[in-house]
Amino acid sequence: MATNFLVHEKIWFDKFKYDDAERKFYEQMNGPVTGSSRQSSGPGASSGPSGDHSELVTRIASLEVENQSLRGVVQDLQQAIAKLEARLGVLEKSSPAHRATAPQTQHVSPMRQAEPPTRKAAAAEDDEDDDIDLFGSDEEDDKEAVRLREERLRQYAEKKAKKPALVAKSSILLDVKPWDDETDMAQLEACVRSVQLDGLTWGGSKLVPVGYGIRKLQIQCVVEDDKVGTDLLEEEITKFEEHVQSVDIAAFNKI
Repeated sequence: MATNFLVHEKIWFDKFKYDDAERKFYEQMNGPVTGSSRQSSGPGASSGPSGDHSELVTRIASLEVENQSLRGVVQDLQQAIAKLEARLGVLEKSSPAHRATAPQTQHVSPMRQAEPPTRKAAAAEDDEDDDIDLFGSDEEDDKEAVRLREERLRQYAEKKAKKPALVAKSSILLDVKPWDDETDMAQLEACVRSVQLDGLTWGGSKLVPVGYGIRKLQIQCVVEDDKVGTDLLEEEITKFEEHVQSVDIAAFNKI
């Protein structure tokens, strides 16, 4: 009956083994412990509050040692920095650049009275006025600026004159209608092509049936917009009244 009770009871029979392992681990981490603490953590010892207290004391002691060593390192670094700052200050004082930029102190005798600030300001303004030349250099600068501007304008005009100007052109498709089916279309086309204007170039042509045996002349031409207009072109073609009834613009495209 008692053995069955012990089987179901949760008792840690091997706790001393784990205490031993934990002690060895902390010894490796923080150094060997004292004799009293080693005896208290023996195989038969119990892990009560005294064991935990000894381990805490050991860890505190190791932390204090580590803290002291860190303080020593910090002090050494502070001393090294102080030495470097002192050396840097000596080098800056001994450099020629520092001597040149260092302000020069003026020794004023106690019997000499300082000038009032108004007189000093007035003297400085007089010196600045003396340095300004109101007549000589400005006139020379103006002449030089005018010469440069004229030279650049001349170069720009020459460059623009050499550059070919773009000519605006248009492609026009004309529908030229005869009076009836008895009109000679070859003669009508010859009349249309006889119109010669500056900026006018005739292209291809064809006859297109309209109805009732009547055909119209569809002719292509290219004109320069500044020289030839559609109104002028229609007016010149309709002068052939015997062959031409009307002129219409079928298509108009910019080139």
